Amino acid sequence: MDLEKAPRQIVPSLPVVPVGLGSIPAQLLLATRPRQWPKNLLCAAPLVMANKLRDPASDVRTLACVLLFCALSGVVYLINDTLDVERDRLHPKKRFRPIASGRLPISVAKFAAGLILVAALVLSIPLGLPFLEAAVTYMILQSAYVFYLKHEVLLDVFAIALGYVIRAAAGALAIRVDISVWLYLCTILGGLFLALGKRRQELVELEDLAVSHRRNLGEYSLDLVDQLISIVSAAIIVAYSLYTFTAPNLPDNHQMMVTVPFAIYGIFRYLYLIHQRKLGASPEEVLLHDRPLQICILLWGIIVIVVVSAAGHVA
Repeated sequence: MDLEKAPRQIVPSLPVVPVGLGSIPAQLLLATRPRQWPKNLLCAAPLVMANKLRDPASDVRTLACVLLFCALSGVVYLINDTLDVERDRLHPKKRFRPIASGRLPISVAKFAAGLILVAALVLSIPLGLPFLEAAVTYMILQSAYVFYLKHEVLLDVFAIALGYVIRAAAGALAIRVDISVWLYLCTILGGLFLALGKRRQELVELEDLAVSHRRNLGEYSLDLVDQLISIVSAAIIVAYSLYTFTAPNLPDNHQMMVTVPFAIYGIFRYLYLIHQRKLGASPEEVLLHDRPLQICILLWGIIVIVVVSAAGHVA
């Protein structure tokens, strides 16, 4: 269905709310979506897998990488919300975002986005030219997503998944280590898994009005998305299992295979939540609301660190 022909209203739009100067910094911070920032911890994966945790220089460079990608992702959210302000005002949840609700003026959001972008790219230079290129590539990809790809069926979820891959690659470039191609494969599959879960929840929440919010949602159906999630889930389990005992930058004793059950449980738990608990609109929503999944991720992380550290293997 053509977006122009779609129903113009899902819920009554909110009036623009006058904003006091004192509230702008807080609203600007909210508009960069801090709850989404934990996904940038993926930049630290190479630090752990390459057993560089006890290297202070690598720790500092990884922290800088994570913070810079938090800033860059915040820029993307500001741009996205200024472009989608009218649609968001018709959405049952997104209408409460700072820009859509009027608490953050669009002009302020645009100025802040430009300022943060320039500052983040300049601060990326000390991490090296390859890292800067990764940061620029990330922004190009995200710009393509915001302006075009998010409206294209299938390409939208691949764009989201590639964003995760670039984060992992940037983390490796920041500390100048090589990481296994298996990690890249697991990352893109994991990104597809999360993106498809998000699309599924959008279809469930908006139902027949989904296409009014984003035209490519009319090309998806619950049956199609569920089939794609099943394929990707199986592929993740196989790829991660192979990664744990074939990746050249992991311990040769194959003890990393101990983490496979945790990965499988995490996938199963996530599927349970998006089907039975109707969560999944965003990964952070699921993570913040489910204690068993939090414990699973924590135990997985601890075991990975212990196994890699005990082996004393450096990539």
